[in-house]
Amino acid sequence: MRKNRFSKFFLLPAFLSTAFIACKRDGIEDDSVFTSENNATAVSENGNSPAAHIAASENLVIPATIELPANLPNGNTRVATFYAVGVQKYKAQQIAGSDPAAYQWVFVAPQADLYDITNAKVGTHSAGPTWQLSINDSIYGQQYSPPKTAPSEDLVSIDWLLLKIKTGTVPTGIFSNVAYIQRIATKGGKAPTTPPNNASETAEVKYKAVYRFTKINP
Repeated sequence: MRKNRFSKFFLLPAFLSTAFIACKRDGIEDDSVFTSENNATAVSENGNSPAAHIAASENLVIPATIELPANLPNGNTRVATFYAVGVQKYKAQQIAGSDPAAYQWVFVAPQADLYDITNAKVGTHSAGPTWQLSINDSIYGQQYSPPKTAPSEDLVSIDWLLLKIKTGTVPTGIFSNVAYIQRIATKGGKAPTTPPNNASETAEVKYKAVYRFTKINP
């Protein structure tokens, strides 16, 4: 594995500050709920703010399976880094050929809030998958074939991913020209270990993740 080439860079130009996204705390571990009123206090008291998670993610070693292509000679430029907190949704599905009927969990969609470097909510992540800050700032992603994944070091956490832009869609606003989406630093989100009992069951599992959006330099 190689250290991410962006690991030394954290600060963004002022005009991109609203695109540097983080998250609301969801009660997992010792996290607090962040609001515009208590941002400064929370950051100074526990060091566990969205900004702190974003900063920590810059020092992560990125597995080769989800590393960005070099795209030489001009390379890549990070457009935005997001931190999200929400749930991964699952539904029950009968296992083919099972008799009597047995069921398994299948993934449905994410549902998460996106928060910026000031800990203010600025957007959402939902089915598609899509990330949206406004009607003018949105992007859809899709898996490569075969998928580009890396297991999390935490066994109860969903994989790290490298995604591409969804076929037939065009990123807009701050996402214009983005070519790659990475999901890293995941916490939680895996389907329940206990299988469902019937076809009507659903599950929502809390998760957190950092999302990086990168374009190819012309």
